[in-house]
Amino acid sequence: MDSKIRSLTKSFTWRVLGIFILMGLAYLVTGNIAQSSLITISFHIIRVILYFFHERLWLKTKWNGKPIFWFYFWLVVLIVSFIIIGLYSGL
Repeated sequence: MDSKIRSLTKSFTWRVLGIFILMGLAYLVTGNIAQSSLITISFHIIRVILYFFHERLWLKTKWNGKPIFWFYFWLVVLIVSFIIIGLYSGL
């Protein structure tokens, strides 16, 4: 089992790696550092917020074989948010 410091370090390096990869890809697509920065910052802020709710949902989920309301509620919220973001961005 990992120590808390090791897990925190792994989480931080994983996030930094994701930021650099997305920044590079966004720059290749847009050719504009300001736009690629905005895309990268927005994406990671949205991910942190969604992850928070995802974790809270898992804490409320009871796995006794019966579906629960909150699991499906947050699943629908997540899917709808991706659809809205996709429509808003023109994808």
